[in-house]
Amino acid sequence: HADFIFLSTSRIYPIDSLEALPYRETKTRFEWKTRGIAETFPLEGHRSFYGATKLCSELLTAEYRQFSGIRTLINRCGVVAGPWQMGKVDQGVAALWVARHFWKKPLSYIGYGGQGKQVRDLLHISDLCELIDLQLANMAKLNGQTFNVGGGRGVSLSLLELTELCQKITGNKIKISKTRQNRPADLRIYLTDNTKVTAKTGWKPRRNAETIVEDIHWWICENHRVLEGILK
Repeated sequence: HADFIFLSTSRIYPIDSLEALPYRETKTRFEWKTRGIAETFPLEGHRSFYGATKLCSELLTAEYRQFSGIRTLINRCGVVAGPWQMGKVDQGVAALWVARHFWKKPLSYIGYGGQGKQVRDLLHISDLCELIDLQLANMAKLNGQTFNVGGGRGVSLSLLELTELCQKITGNKIKISKTRQNRPADLRIYLTDNTKVTAKTGWKPRRNAETIVEDIHWWICENHRVLEGILK
C-alpha cells in the first residue's frame, strides 16, 4: 500500500466558534488573546461548503486507514502562499495582492468595517513541502496523526499590513476601496497553533511574511508576460 497524506484546511473549524473568540483591535490588525487554533478546537457547527468537503475527506481518510491498512496523515493547513499560485479573491490572497500591485490594478477591503484589519497566517509552499518530506520519512511514527500547520502568529498579516508590504516591495501604490459589509463565511482572524506538529516532527516555518511576498514578486517579474493574461 502507498502512504497517504491529506492536505486539509483550517476552514474545517466552525465559523461561529472562531468569531466568538475574544479579540482586540490595534492600529493595523485584529488580534486574538489566544496564540492560535490547536487540533482540539471543537468541530461542532457550520464552516462553509469548502470546509465541509475537507472535513468529510478527513473522515474518509480515517476510514481507509482503519479498514484498508493504509498509513495516513492529515495536515490542516492555514493560508498556503508563494510562487506559482494563481491568486484570486477566494484563494491565494497573497499572490492576488502582489499581482494587483505589480500591474497597478485596484483592490478592495471587504467586511469588518472595510478597514483591512482581518488577519491570516501564511505558510510558504516551500515550508509545507519540507514538512511533507519529513512526514513521509517518518510515517511509521506519525501514522494516524492530524496536525494544524501554518505560519502561526509569527508569519501572519492583516490585509492592511499586506498592502504596506506590497507597496514596499513593488514600489507601487494602488487604489483600494472599502466595503463595510462582511462576505459570507469570512473570518476576522485565523492563526495556527503549531505546537503539536513541532513537538512531533521538530518542524517550524522558516520563511517569514516578507520572504513570501518577495518570492511571489520575483516570480511575477520573471514570468510577467505569461502571467499577464491570468493575474492582471
